[in-house]
Amino acid sequence: MVEARVRFAVAGRRAVDPDPDDPYRGQYLSPEAAERIMAERGGLGVPGYEPLPPPAGSVLGTLAERFGLTPLDTDLLLVALAPDLDPRFERLYGYLNDDLTRRRPTVALALELCGLAAASAARFRLSPGAPLIAGGLVEVTEPDRPPLSRVLAVPDRVTAHLLGAAEPDARLAHVIGEAGEDPTAETADVHRAAGAARSGTGLVHLLARGGDAPGLAAAALHAAGLRPLVLDAAALARRSGDVPALARVAALEARLTGAGVILGPLEALPPEPAERAHRIGELCAALRGTPLFVHGTESWDTAWAADTPVVLPVLPPSPARQAARWRHALDRAGADGIAPDAVAGLARAVAAHRLDGGQLRRAATAAARGAELAGRQVTADDLRSAVRAQNGAGLARLARRVEPGVGWDDLVLSPPTHRRLRELAVRARHREQVLGQWRMRPGGGRGRGVIALFAGESGTGKTMSAEVVAADLGMDLYVVDLSTVVDKYVGETEKNLERIFTEASAVNAVLLFDEADAIFGKRSEVKDAHDRHANIESAYLLQRMESFDGIAVLTTNLRANLDEAFTRRLDVVADFPVPDATQRLALWDRCLGERLPRAGDLDLGFCADRFELAGGSIRACAVTAAYLAAESAEPLTMRQLMTAVAREYRKLGRLVLESEFGPWTQEALAAG
Repeated sequence: MVEARVRFAVAGRRAVDPDPDDPYRGQYLSPEAAERIMAERGGLGVPGYEPLPPPAGSVLGTLAERFGLTPLDTDLLLVALAPDLDPRFERLYGYLNDDLTRRRPTVALALELCGLAAASAARFRLSPGAPLIAGGLVEVTEPDRPPLSRVLAVPDRVTAHLLGAAEPDARLAHVIGEAGEDPTAETADVHRAAGAARSGTGLVHLLARGGDAPGLAAAALHAAGLRPLVLDAAALARRSGDVPALARVAALEARLTGAGVILGPLEALPPEPAERAHRIGELCAALRGTPLFVHGTESWDTAWAADTPVVLPVLPPSPARQAARWRHALDRAGADGIAPDAVAGLARAVAAHRLDGGQLRRAATAAARGAELAGRQVTADDLRSAVRAQNGAGLARLARRVEPGVGWDDLVLSPPTHRRLRELAVRARHREQVLGQWRMRPGGGRGRGVIALFAGESGTGKTMSAEVVAADLGMDLYVVDLSTVVDKYVGETEKNLERIFTEASAVNAVLLFDEADAIFGKRSEVKDAHDRHANIESAYLLQRMESFDGIAVLTTNLRANLDEAFTRRLDVVADFPVPDATQRLALWDRCLGERLPRAGDLDLGFCADRFELAGGSIRACAVTAAYLAAESAEPLTMRQLMTAVAREYRKLGRLVLESEFGPWTQEALAAG
């Protein structure tokens, strides 16, 4: 069709051209040619021209339907597209433009080839607000020229799409994320989200409350007959200067391929309110009219976009659904052959972790690969290691990471303390079901965190117990360094704590505040500005703990120093008393271990009965004695152990008394 019109146009030009074979045509304008141009009438008068719609169901027909193109728009698109499909049109357009250097159609030439006069109202089908231009199908270049002399060009991605290429625009390569549908999403939730995407401007905000928001969005788009196009908000934040252009490219890609867009998490965008609002506004404006799912943990701010979204909360899955998600992810990762009850057990092993769909799929893949290399099926340890690997490094910059290396069998505690620790692990493992699904902590802006207090003298096993709980949950332990938190400047301590709490909520880990009474101390009577700011700091901590979604352990040597308001907000309180003689005997045996050679005169019962030491001090004595044995190249003797105890006594500021050391008093005194 376009070729026939071009042939007709060329023939018409040659018929009135006095010298059609002039080799310098297009490089100068003779007086005769100027006279002839002044005598010409507008339009070509193409015989029998009438714009016809493209065949229904064809690539061009589907494109016209998605972009709302008229038959005239389709013809203008084909005229602009012709040089990209056949190089002959470049030379022909240069001839028709009377300029050999301009090998693409101008606005005027495109209108002429469609049988229209340049002065007709049809020229506005190429204005900025028209479907061809606003949709990004055609670009009007050379804006410094007069409107009719501007050149039309078709973006490469549009040409590739019409030729059948499915690869997205290369400019989106670094911002496109993984589109993983949640196969276990509730049917009612999927239909509700799909209906919201079809209504109004198509903007839907999925408020993540522990569920798989991106997975629900992908499932809803599939239910609506659309493909998901995922934009990674973190990648967009790293390319903040390119956001407007990338948003337009994404909008074109979505409409070309019949896709809806999934954008998130919103909290990954720049944290400054004005900057975040600006970026979200640019994205929403460019994608307006395209089904757009945005997701994140933050509530929607009306300053983010001119349109108001449909807000849908995404709640955490039930244990049965979570097990189904793991089974599907493990099957996709190639870890087939696992019995259903085994999958349920694996899911329980990592039940305390809050994972989105992408993290869960990556963890399943990593666990399956590790098990395959070991030549066995996936185990709970494989899954725990894979899940821990999904944590980002944000919290590591603010706290010291400890990978747990101890278990329940390494603890020597009283039965009540042991029960409190087990209760903490149970609360952490089932918090989503109890606090989320059963809504046992509704209202007040309360989070779904679990807060515990470990109180007891130094060395009684508080830090080690936190490590054991973290190991049982398959998590890392992050110990907050108070030197990175407390700041002498007003308001800075609160900012530091906010960063820690924010990062901890996004990481599957146990957060340990050692010596917590330093920052969770009692509020005092206000006598000066220092007291007022100290009380503000404590009040902030009270509020922040209410909304915390993670797992935190506070340790203190002086429980009485903690504010009573903090105690009310604690879920578990475990007291760590000084061990009795029976527990000390077990600690001595456990700390010396099985590999250290022992002499026949070693009397651990004597040590347990005579020396009232906490577990930390006993371990220090055992390590010192092991060094003495290593130096002597002989098994550990009682004399060496007494020397180690005497040195520990001096560290603690205790006196070496004969009533305690008995027959070993002289050796103990000589150890100084």
